[in-house]
Amino acid sequence: MRRCGPLARTNLAAETGLSHASITAISQDMLAQGVLTELREDGSDPMRIRGRPAVRIGFNRLAGSVVLIELEVNRTQFSLVDYGGTLIDRFELPLRPDEFRDVAPADFIAGQLALLRERNRREMRALLAIAISVQGILDRDGGHLKWSPIAHLADRPIAEDVAAAFRVPVTLHKRGRLLAEGSRWLDPDLRDASVATVFIGSTVAMGLTFRGETIGRGNEGATEFGHMNHLPGGALCRCGARGCIEAYAADYAILRAAYSVPETAPPAASVPASQYEGLIARAGAGDRNTRHAFNMAGRAIGYGLSRVISLFDATHVRIVGPGARAYHLMRAEIEAALAASLVGRIAGLPAIAPQIDEKNAVFRGLMMKTLMRLDEEHFASLPSAAATA
Repeated sequence: MRRCGPLARTNLAAETGLSHASITAISQDMLAQGVLTELREDGSDPMRIRGRPAVRIGFNRLAGSVVLIELEVNRTQFSLVDYGGTLIDRFELPLRPDEFRDVAPADFIAGQLALLRERNRREMRALLAIAISVQGILDRDGGHLKWSPIAHLADRPIAEDVAAAFRVPVTLHKRGRLLAEGSRWLDPDLRDASVATVFIGSTVAMGLTFRGETIGRGNEGATEFGHMNHLPGGALCRCGARGCIEAYAADYAILRAAYSVPETAPPAASVPASQYEGLIARAGAGDRNTRHAFNMAGRAIGYGLSRVISLFDATHVRIVGPGARAYHLMRAEIEAALAASLVGRIAGLPAIAPQIDEKNAVFRGLMMKTLMRLDEEHFASLPSAAATA
């Protein structure tokens, strides 16, 4: 049902491969627990066959709610979602480069959660979990942010302090993994495929799924693709190292190269979306410096991907983020770099395509991961109605 939505018992049996008797027993148990609910058709559909109204089973939206928080270099988004996956409330705020210099991240988050609670008192009383998407490097347990391109965010007790204030579990999730998971949920053709999802924008990141299973560094299943070395001793990256892929392909790298700023100049703290769109327009109009900047970005991404496919048989590559709108400017260099590798020459190139709306992929990945975690860790442990009868 997370994948297909509410279903009749017959369709559930077909989707799961379980017998009708098993579906009936399981669904009756979960209905009694309040996890599921029956959704009866009103009979107004003229195409419906006459007889009893069709009954589908869906998630009980009142069983609980979750808050999903997305923290990025220049924006943050707060979403309140019920157990059925329906969006209840959402707001977005710009994030200033020095936002967390004077205000603790947990205090900032708590303030926005208080606003959500004021606007949605009933749903927030049923809050069961808070999940936070972050840019950066998590420790291997996934509970602590060790580094982030968002200034003053790393090495702060974010999850612990928010959990103490709201008395619900709080989890941190790496944005690269969410991109990969969300893309798989949004595109049925990718559900069981091996996919590299590359974000190009304020940073450069990658998430990997191997035949439908997320893989990568540690438990969070994402790589540090943007901080792979592209040219030793090369352009200065926001992480402080030199020569990273990100230092050639992120928005600040394009801006720096387009205006012939030395590669050793500190990266811009943030690049407004309108300015990045302006760079795309300049390149499209034939500006040589800007076209060269996007060519270098494509070359860095392409050589990075050639290393990835040497280790990981990615059949599909999705380019997401603001850079997806500039894919046509980078495509030739990406494909040339991939074609120059041994694997690219022998096995051919993966299917590469831009996916314009990365925000939806991150949100969907964060939502599905959080709701499925509730399925497994909260509701699956409820006592069986049959056992307590």
